[in-house]
Amino acid sequence: MQEKSISGLHKLSKAEKIQWLAKNFSTDESATMASLRSFWHEDAEIQHILDGFSENTLSNFVFPYGIAPNFLVDGQMYAVPMVIEESSVVAAAASAAKFWLNKGGFKTNVLGTTKLGQLHFSWKGDSAKFQALMPALSHTLLNDVRHITSNMEKRGGGISSIELQDMSHLEADYYQLKVGFQTCDSMGANFINSVLEEFGRSLQHFISSQTSLSASEREVEVIMAILSNYTPDCIVRAEVSCSVEQLDDACINLDGLGFAEKFAKAIRIAEIDPYRATTHNKGIYNGVDAVVIATGNDFRATEACGHTYAARDGQYRSLSHCQVENGVFTFWLDLPIALGTVGGLTKLHPLANLSLEILGQPSAPELMSIIAATGLAQNFAAVRSLVTTGIQKGHMKMHLMNILNHLGGDADDCAAAVEYFQDRVVSFSAVREFLDRREEEKAKPAMNAM
Repeated sequence: MQEKSISGLHKLSKAEKIQWLAKNFSTDESATMASLRSFWHEDAEIQHILDGFSENTLSNFVFPYGIAPNFLVDGQMYAVPMVIEESSVVAAAASAAKFWLNKGGFKTNVLGTTKLGQLHFSWKGDSAKFQALMPALSHTLLNDVRHITSNMEKRGGGISSIELQDMSHLEADYYQLKVGFQTCDSMGANFINSVLEEFGRSLQHFISSQTSLSASEREVEVIMAILSNYTPDCIVRAEVSCSVEQLDDACINLDGLGFAEKFAKAIRIAEIDPYRATTHNKGIYNGVDAVVIATGNDFRATEACGHTYAARDGQYRSLSHCQVENGVFTFWLDLPIALGTVGGLTKLHPLANLSLEILGQPSAPELMSIIAATGLAQNFAAVRSLVTTGIQKGHMKMHLMNILNHLGGDADDCAAAVEYFQDRVVSFSAVREFLDRREEEKAKPAMNAM
């Protein structure tokens, strides 16, 4: 095993890295090298940019880039870019967008844009003494980071709050400064972390200079300074609403009221049962993540935040909610999500840049609204299928092409399969049997000729 280890891989050229990997971890060295090179971008300049996103980059991993049309969000029409490999997601989002197009579309409200960071530190002393110093400390901290915050403040952002959190009842001598930020159209991670690290140095200097404190109280140990991806005050609400009569077209076997009540009950189940809520929210993030990735934002941070928010009362619950009152169906989603439309990959990645252009160069709050609407659309489509035809019918129809490609079906097989499975259940075994029968039928003329 030792011969497969390496020191300084990052110092090798890309070609040398590929050669080392193929030689040591591949059964077919030349095929592995050729496969990795085949996914390089034909434009060397663009490939150079892509290579710089991460360390030890060898190639590009391709996901489908699609569009979900007909999204009417706050009176504006969008074709929403989505990057995802799951077969039915884009189709479902597009279907829901079209369903709500003539029912008023999606209405959104950005409820807050505050992002958070924390300076974690240890301090041995009387909490009341530290609290009494907070006005002077806050003034000092703000002055000491002016060189970092001035440009953000000119754009209307900056630091919005500084709070002392006494956590010593949970961990000995543990305190934190919880800091609120407004980062305008930037996601702001680097800005927030830079401010917090400077706060750490300022905190130590400030506390050490306080003569009102004892010698032991003038010592503070900074543990870490880092943004929090949990942003419950950076949140957007997306909603659709109509009379129950307008839902008569939602299901063949149910009238509008019947569909509305069954749909609402399915949402209540996701609110009370964490097993259902997990799958329910995963469906929301099928839509959310696809747009987050397409616009060059951080889907991992987005998901971590949403799942924490879903469990904020101690039990994991649905992020979406539904009510049927006085003949009106209302379905809504509260989504905590911190995004950027400037900086990071949003401009560097060519397709992320194109996605923002397609969306009309939205501000960060506008992108929050678009993404929340997409998540709500995805959720509506999924739950609608679940309470009517079942989830597999539509999903497996979309998955049919993947199964055919996996089993080696040619263009004629694919065309015949689409027609054959129009009114049949799609499954891996059913498609294999279909292809086997076609092979037998193709062989018959040859046998007869003999």
